[in-house]
Amino acid sequence: MVGMKTIFLFVLLATSIAAQSLYTPEKGSPERKAILDALRIPVEKDLKQKVVFVADNFNVYGNWAYIGGTPQGANGGTPNYAKTNYADAVESGAFDNNFFALLKKTAGKWKVVTYAIGCTDVCYADWWSRYKAPKKVFPYTE
Repeated sequence: MVGMKTIFLFVLLATSIAAQSLYTPEKGSPERKAILDALRIPVEKDLKQKVVFVADNFNVYGNWAYIGGTPQGANGGTPNYAKTNYADAVESGAFDNNFFALLKKTAGKWKVVTYAIGCTDVCYADWWSRYKAPKKVFPYTE
């Protein structure tokens, strides 16, 4: 016979799973700022310049966040890729001015799991399986 404690735990678990839903944090919200600020650290280091993110897709599901969009320089234009690891790809035309990122909230803090810049295809299509993230957070998966 199942005890009341077991039933309570099952109901609590089912309720917390059902309560999770996919959403986009509102512009200016502390959550959105925390996610973008976490992403800004490695991207600015990678690009060697200040960056502003224009997000076309911004999904949060549970403790996972996916963002895709266009990076801009601090002045609002395209970042200067000339002195970055992306210079050759830009020069050869094998580069799209975009970014994609997957973050996970751990111990109350957003951390970058992975990101990609300049993809000419759907570089995040397998991230759900590679990083054990929920498919629901992505706009497209394999």
